[in-house]
Amino acid sequence: MNQKNRRRAAAIAASAGAAAAFGALAALISDKTYRVTCLQTDEEKARNADPHIEFGGEQYAGMMPKMHELINEAESSPHEKIEIESSVDGTKLVGRLYEFGGEGAPLTIFFHGYRGTALRDGCGGFAMTKELGRNILMVDQRGNGESGGNVITFGVLERVDCLDWCNYAVERFGENVKIILSGVSLGAATVLMASDVGLPKNVKGIVADCGYSSPKEIICKVAKEGGYPTSVCYPLLKAACRLRAGFDLDSASAVESVKNTDIPILIIHGDDDRYVPCEMAYKIFEACASPKKELLIVQGAPHAASYMTDEKKYRETVERFMNECLGE
Repeated sequence: MNQKNRRRAAAIAASAGAAAAFGALAALISDKTYRVTCLQTDEEKARNADPHIEFGGEQYAGMMPKMHELINEAESSPHEKIEIESSVDGTKLVGRLYEFGGEGAPLTIFFHGYRGTALRDGCGGFAMTKELGRNILMVDQRGNGESGGNVITFGVLERVDCLDWCNYAVERFGENVKIILSGVSLGAATVLMASDVGLPKNVKGIVADCGYSSPKEIICKVAKEGGYPTSVCYPLLKAACRLRAGFDLDSASAVESVKNTDIPILIIHGDDDRYVPCEMAYKIFEACASPKKELLIVQGAPHAASYMTDEKKYRETVERFMNECLGE
């Protein structure tokens, strides 16, 4: 081999080595981003399933005693454990059914937030439902609590799980049951994304508290605040989700879903939400095509704490909205 060919071979080898190194680095970043963002180990699931884990930060100071009181009430109230299978992949889905209204009463199906628990995130809604004498099904989302799986899909697969829970409710309570879908944070995004998946006519309204506009926008927002380059991390995370869990992060969006629904929707958001920006609530509201839509902005409320910040306004608005949706 002459000198020219040796130099060419060396250049090719160097390029191949650089490409391999870049590929290995990309794979490492992809795996790390996927594990941090979407995976929840069994140990993490068990820890986060404890509804008495306190929120962090000064924003929530003073709220916890009231929350513990409401959580204790939900924990001690008689309920039935319900298990169904997701139509997407057979994942076990678990919920707590409280029948305060008995046969024929309206049913609220509640979905909790990211790495959360229904008993904590929905304790305010639980108290309202109990006082109104209605039924409520508090769901453990996939990858959380007693439900199966370890992957959180930011609403992409959870929206179909929501449809499965609605179909279960109709089968359980009959064709005339009236359903309200409710959720907080990830749960709010879930019910909004489910609004155009062919929900049964029994769904009379949706209450979405501090939901995000799309998986991509909330993931990129959090990554940017953490100092990570979203132009690199998000594509790698999206690729990992496709390869390892079989879902596309860009295949669902609250903003896009509400453009295609006529289900009445109430959007709630705190104007001091430092996790899911309040601007996302306005974006969803403006996109919503439903002839009945409302927006409640709770002054001074941090993320997922609008009920605790202004219980009176929250209850008045939600109860009126639900009564109108249910024809009561």
